[in-house]
Amino acid sequence: MKIRVGLGSCGIAAGALKTLESLKAELARHNLSADIQQTGCIGMCHNEPLVDIIDDQGQIFTYGKVDEKNIKEIITQHVQGGTPVEKYLVSSREKPNDFLSEQVRVALRNCGLIDPEQIEHYMERGGYKALNKAITAMSPEEITAEIKTSGLRGRGGAGFPTWFKWNAARNNPGKIKYIVCNADEGDPGAFMDRSVLESDPHSVLEGMTIAGYAIGAAEGIIYCRAEYPLAIRRLETAIEQAQNKGLLGTKILGSEFSFDIRIKQGAGAFVCGEETALIASLEGERGMPRLKPPFPAQSGYWGKPTNINNVETFANVPWIIAEGGKAFAAMGSEASKGTKVFALAGKIKRGGLVEVPMGLSLRDVIYKIGGGIKEDRSFKAVQLGGPSGGCIPAALLDTPVEYESITRTGAIMGSGGMVVMDETTCMVDVARFFLDFTQKESCGKCVQCRIGTKRMLEILERICNGEGQPGDIELLQEIALKVGEGSLCGLGQSAPNPVLTTIRYFREEYEAHINDKKCPAKQCKALITYRIDPEKCKSCSLCAKKCPVSCIKGEKKKPYVIDQEQCIKCGNCMEVCPTKFNAVTVE
Repeated sequence: MKIRVGLGSCGIAAGALKTLESLKAELARHNLSADIQQTGCIGMCHNEPLVDIIDDQGQIFTYGKVDEKNIKEIITQHVQGGTPVEKYLVSSREKPNDFLSEQVRVALRNCGLIDPEQIEHYMERGGYKALNKAITAMSPEEITAEIKTSGLRGRGGAGFPTWFKWNAARNNPGKIKYIVCNADEGDPGAFMDRSVLESDPHSVLEGMTIAGYAIGAAEGIIYCRAEYPLAIRRLETAIEQAQNKGLLGTKILGSEFSFDIRIKQGAGAFVCGEETALIASLEGERGMPRLKPPFPAQSGYWGKPTNINNVETFANVPWIIAEGGKAFAAMGSEASKGTKVFALAGKIKRGGLVEVPMGLSLRDVIYKIGGGIKEDRSFKAVQLGGPSGGCIPAALLDTPVEYESITRTGAIMGSGGMVVMDETTCMVDVARFFLDFTQKESCGKCVQCRIGTKRMLEILERICNGEGQPGDIELLQEIALKVGEGSLCGLGQSAPNPVLTTIRYFREEYEAHINDKKCPAKQCKALITYRIDPEKCKSCSLCAKKCPVSCIKGEKKKPYVIDQEQCIKCGNCMEVCPTKFNAVTVE
């Protein structure tokens, strides 16, 4: 019998290490033996910690939210007694999981199924066979042609045809060329690259090595955020294992092709997700974008032809070479082939990592896979593409997930962050939040981005503070267009997107903030008031006890009252008021 414990960052944060300790202790206590393995994230972050019990017939029973208490029951009843514990079971052959069954997994094909620190596990599932095929049976031109047939486009956000970038780098003269993996994932709410690196690092190494062979490069660099220590540690382990097996280094698989990979840790600058800023950082300079042309394929790292793709793009490459470009192109839509990985976050019942065929609607992703909105509230919008993306409203929920369709809404596909919002979300505050992020992350090189985002943020802060003025909406739009048109890189060009899309689809909320001094979602503190209904108040004093500034006064058998001048609008009074009374309201 095998037992797998999910030890990605999400599982560890949920307490998986303690679960593992308890698992080992319980097995020892019952004198039971089992092959205990660690694995990465299978995507069901909402059910972490996850534990798989795999019987001798290979049947997998997945248990969710396994803590130190229920692991005892699982060991006693299932491992020792042979009877699954249904109340903790989230997936089995007899109990399919909707979150997983609706997905098509290519980039995530091994995530949550293998030990990411054991190269043998990766190879047992076909790992490095694509590299062997590429080196021994294909020419560099044939590899690039297969990628072209697949229709694979860059999964980092721009959606640029992968084969074109590879071909451009190969055709540019020079003996020294580089492959760079962009793992500088900085979008709030995004964790696609981190999960792949933590759960299946060899797929990225294999994809990079195949790309290196295709363009004629001898060195690869993974530019990874230093905030991803687990991903970096597992990458280091994977690189060492691949080198020991002759899959990296000199004369790979006995051929004349040599290629090695190293890791460069980034300092967390969002702008370094832009390829020329990333190159500047690699060279030891401040991460700031450069004018293009020349493009990196012409003059990149140290002025040499350089190909840059992101983690997900490289993870797809071995599958495409092994299965064929036509197999990948058979999935997805006409213009957007294959699958796409998304990080579902926000007000969603089943948050986590999902991979779906291009062309699936946003509605299906959010409701069929994500399970809908928490507490069955009304869906309001989904933020797609991170701080550089936009907010898509409920009226456009049937928009297919493909590059051109998403762009027409005013958002962008981005790297795959998908933040879901419900009726309690203030869209003006959302725009303020994302603009605050991009304004702080601006490198400052362009006046339009450096000053324009600051001015836009000031206006949004005024509106949220109840100080909005007539004409603010039009001024925001005017500045936004100038920032987008005048900025050098993608950060500045797309920074206005959250503002423009929220104005486009939720203009009435801006008008309510400015004209009526009201926040319809009741989130902006300067525009809301907490009151206690004297008819419903039962003088239980819970609200007064929980008030951090003691602004609630009252006596027995008399309704309590909030001193509005002292109230800091923390909402504690509403949270603690018994639901059977509902005496505290917010206006």
